[in-house]
Amino acid sequence: MKNIALLGATGSIGKSTLSVIDLHRDQFNVFALSANTNWQQMVKLCNKYQPNFAVMRDEASALELQNALDNDTQVLSGVEALCKIAAHEQTDYVMAAIVGAAGMASSLAAAKAGKRIMLANKESLVLAGDIFIEAVKNSGAELIPVDSEHSAIFQCLQSGKSGLSKIQLTASGGPFLHTPISGLQSITPDEACAHPNWSMGRKISVDSATMMNKGLEVIEAYYLFALKPEQIDVVIHPQSIVHSSVYYDDGSTLSQLGNPDMRSVISYAMAYPNRISAGVAPLDLANNPPLEFYTPDLDKFACLGLAFDALKQGGSAMGTINAANEIAVDAFLNHQIKFLDIPNIIEKTLSQTQHTTLCDLDAIIANDQSAREIATQIVKQHA
Repeated sequence: MKNIALLGATGSIGKSTLSVIDLHRDQFNVFALSANTNWQQMVKLCNKYQPNFAVMRDEASALELQNALDNDTQVLSGVEALCKIAAHEQTDYVMAAIVGAAGMASSLAAAKAGKRIMLANKESLVLAGDIFIEAVKNSGAELIPVDSEHSAIFQCLQSGKSGLSKIQLTASGGPFLHTPISGLQSITPDEACAHPNWSMGRKISVDSATMMNKGLEVIEAYYLFALKPEQIDVVIHPQSIVHSSVYYDDGSTLSQLGNPDMRSVISYAMAYPNRISAGVAPLDLANNPPLEFYTPDLDKFACLGLAFDALKQGGSAMGTINAANEIAVDAFLNHQIKFLDIPNIIEKTLSQTQHTTLCDLDAIIANDQSAREIATQIVKQHA
């Protein structure tokens, strides 16, 4: 029986994780749950799974949850509590599914404590990749990606990296794959959030539309698989059936395919090196539409190019573009700027932010805040 600390229990990854656990209650125990402020949903989850710990973001939400529960679940709040359950001696696996920089500290705590980290939090690697990977190596932690593309690469590389030429991440192309640049100037937030394949939150939906989401995944892949930037490639694949591929010097290519359902990836991370049922229907290639592949247009999807630029620059650059992107996307969703302003704001923020080497979490947070302040001022100039 493995004890799982599920950080981000009320989000889409959290819900999918619990659905997999429900199929294998004899193998996995919900040891701890966390959520942002949705204490009402946490009441239901705590009553069902009876975790030892439940953590809310703030004291007010924690108090509401505590008052609504009549079991032995210990309710805590704040970042320190998240780190506590992530590193707890009884925690075996940590599902790191808290969105944004808020999930970085707890993911790092799990890494330092030598846990199996099922990583669905991009910021842990985008902002703190060097520190995070060093912690994993020093503690002997297991790092298994919970992301369709990175899981595909992880699976394809199980035979090793001998003769590896490059990896290729697939991207859906979002809702504007076939829209010319001239048609993007008047795009509304609702149009940008209408993803053809996935039901996601509004921020990540915009990231998919700009392909910044894929740019951040490129940075993640750099750290996850210890690659050179030039060994990472991106191809657009609208059907989201081929999740990613690896290429070898002998001309061979290995790909991982499957229906677009995160439960497959989650179950693999939970059961690795074994495989268990995830409740996902098997792929039927004969009845699927033809598979298409396109080279990304970096003029139209400028955010992807900016991510590669930041990766090659190294240091604080990757944290800077992540922060600037969050500010720009929020401004777009609130009708303060236009869709095509997003990459412009990111590029200007990168050029105006002091480039440094980040040695600890405090420096990472300071750079993040500085980049957000600069990006906010640039947004005001565009508004």
